[in-house]
Amino acid sequence: MNNPKKLLTPRVIIQMLFFIVLIPFLPLLISWRWNWWEAWVYGLLSILSFIASRLLVARQHPDLIAERARYVQHKDAQPWDKRLAPLMGLAGILVLLIAGLDELMGWSPSFSAPVKILALVLMLAGYALSSYALIENRFFSGMVRLQTDRGQTVVSSGPYRWMRHPGYAGALLVYLVTPLFLDSALAYLPVLLTMGFYVLRTSLEDRFLQEELDGYREYAKRVRYRLLPGVW
Repeated sequence: MNNPKKLLTPRVIIQMLFFIVLIPFLPLLISWRWNWWEAWVYGLLSILSFIASRLLVARQHPDLIAERARYVQHKDAQPWDKRLAPLMGLAGILVLLIAGLDELMGWSPSFSAPVKILALVLMLAGYALSSYALIENRFFSGMVRLQTDRGQTVVSSGPYRWMRHPGYAGALLVYLVTPLFLDSALAYLPVLLTMGFYVLRTSLEDRFLQEELDGYREYAKRVRYRLLPGVW
């Protein structure tokens, strides 16, 4: 088992504080509207879902925590993913950046309370689905690679019974409703870009797994859909 002290290097700690604590509150920091309760709820939900899922993963698959902490160090990660993963991260940050600017400048009209309630429910569902996938899949790495060092096998339990990439599906659901919850129609521009990156990564990763991971091609025949059951 990896030593937690070796995993929690200053670089890792700074990255965690930036992406896990600072970025979720980016709309608040940009708009400077400290009474914007939707932004507070969004930021707190993002942080709490991360903490809860990682605590559960640490109990069930402690080696996965180490795997994800070293995601930038994997030399065997697919070359296309080394370029695509940072772009996905930047696009996700852009969603929150636009939402914050939109609130500051008042570009978009507010959505109704029922729309926001529905968005919040779907956001919770998206976080739950992504967390479920992470907890169920011991090989849910931060980078696309064949994890021969960890004895990677096909995971077909939990949400993987319904779709082949439920973690991505949950993340897409969160992105899809975030502009509604944060009153920013303009944020759908970077959301569409983010969704395009996710679909591209799903397609490339699925092809890679079918070619390289024993048993995945047979699994793909049983579970037909990648992200959205009945569609794709």
